[in-house]
Amino acid sequence: MGSVGRQRRSSMKTQLVSAIQLEEVEMEVNNPHQEVNSLYQEVNKPHQEVKEPQTYSVEEAVETIGFGRFHILLFVIMGSASIAEAMEIMLLAVVSPEIRCEWHLDDWEVALVSTMVFAGFMVCGVLSGYVADRYGRWKVVFGGSLWAAYFSLLTSFSPSYGWFIFLRLMVGCGVAGCSQGFVLKTEFIPASYRSYLLPLASIFWMVGSMLIILLGMTVVPTLGWRWMIRLSVIPSVILLLLFQLIPESARYNVSAGNVQAAVETLQRIARMNKASMPPGSLVEPVVKDRGSWRLLISPAFRRTSLLLWYSWFVASFSYYGSVLSSSELLEKNLLCVTDADAEHQQKHSHPEDGLCYCIPFGFSDYQTLLISCLGEVALIPLNIFLLNVFGRKLSMVLLELMAALFFMLVNICSTMLGFTILLFLIRSLVSMNFNVVYIYTAEVYPTAVRSLGMGFCTSFSRIGGMIAPFIAQVLMSHSVILALLPFTVACVLCAVGAFLLPIETKGRALLVRHCLCYCVTLRQSSVCDIQVMVVTLFHSIHFLLFTAKFLTVCM
Repeated sequence: MGSVGRQRRSSMKTQLVSAIQLEEVEMEVNNPHQEVNSLYQEVNKPHQEVKEPQTYSVEEAVETIGFGRFHILLFVIMGSASIAEAMEIMLLAVVSPEIRCEWHLDDWEVALVSTMVFAGFMVCGVLSGYVADRYGRWKVVFGGSLWAAYFSLLTSFSPSYGWFIFLRLMVGCGVAGCSQGFVLKTEFIPASYRSYLLPLASIFWMVGSMLIILLGMTVVPTLGWRWMIRLSVIPSVILLLLFQLIPESARYNVSAGNVQAAVETLQRIARMNKASMPPGSLVEPVVKDRGSWRLLISPAFRRTSLLLWYSWFVASFSYYGSVLSSSELLEKNLLCVTDADAEHQQKHSHPEDGLCYCIPFGFSDYQTLLISCLGEVALIPLNIFLLNVFGRKLSMVLLELMAALFFMLVNICSTMLGFTILLFLIRSLVSMNFNVVYIYTAEVYPTAVRSLGMGFCTSFSRIGGMIAPFIAQVLMSHSVILALLPFTVACVLCAVGAFLLPIETKGRALLVRHCLCYCVTLRQSSVCDIQVMVVTLFHSIHFLLFTAKFLTVCM
């Protein structure tokens, strides 16, 4: 019985297997293409899964990460660099009366002090820009700050006038490196925030200017000008420690081929801002012509560079002209003041004997300088409004024409309050124009030559700074109206040049390298330039006629 059962079960299993095999054969007969289709799908499956690798640029990463805590830290630290720079530059206006008295200097010798500072700035401006494009922005900013602080401290121990102007020359060379901090700051800020944050940086310049004036007001009468210079170095020393918190520019690292360092910097910023990086990997071409001056005068940038060099010249010429003119007018009491007190009726020299009388700043003079410093930031909302509504080019035109008008109004007799308000407005306009020129320059040049372009521009600006003291401090002693006329004419001509700039950078991403599309943009703007030139010439002629009539009435 057992063997019969096993045979029966084996027979049933065989029949079941045969039935399954028969069913499979029937399915293959009914679907002859199924196997082919299945094989085709298997072959094509890998191709369907292959996708293009995701990549992003530094510009895309900066925009994706957005604004956050890192940018606030960057804004405060790099803005503090402007405090130290402003104290070194504005120190000249405060210390001039003191060294004139101590070393019995003539007007041209006092003017030479300012000229030597700007000469150092001019020579080292191009050099610092080249080094920043080749070896990094951070190194130049740190080294320049250290250099300026060291030689500024040595200035306080100057045994003679010769040593003083030599050491101030060295200070100017260091300050040129500090100015590269603006490039470093610009390359980290998203495009939509640049027109807001960069003008606000003038707050730090105002703070530096006010600090040196307050030191002059409190320290000079008691301890002397040497201790004022020593105390003014303290912010620079603190700044050198804070610089350790700021990384190297990611845009520079990419252009130099150090992609990994750029990624680490961007990841650090993303963590601080509690934001996410864009998906994929950072890919940008390595720029081989970094720091090449030939690109600045190439057909794509030749007109831009020439007009910017003059714009920077006028920006510095008018700014330091306003600062030194106010100092000179107050020191020598050259103003036509209708309600002058006894202090402001005393003249610097007497026509009878030709002797030069030493008149240090009084308390009211320091007050006037402090109030004028507030002009650096009082109209920042207007500056931001102009940048966002009218753009960079038209903002420069409007500010230059208004500055030219107010320079000539200084010749009108007024009260001391009226002069203070007028000086306040002039400082506001020339400061706002300097902000716009800075922003436009940092935006218009590509990463490969951005620092070098800024270096060339700052060097041309220091030529204006070198000339300004001889106009504001030497010529001013002979004729106030003749001293103010060059500033007016320069501002009018600069407004014409700003109209002719070939491109508007408002809302535009920062360029990485020179490309053909930029040339197309330049060609498309030529028609607009012709129209603008006609309007500019009309307004310039009208303004010059008005100025000539005004001068005739005053004389």
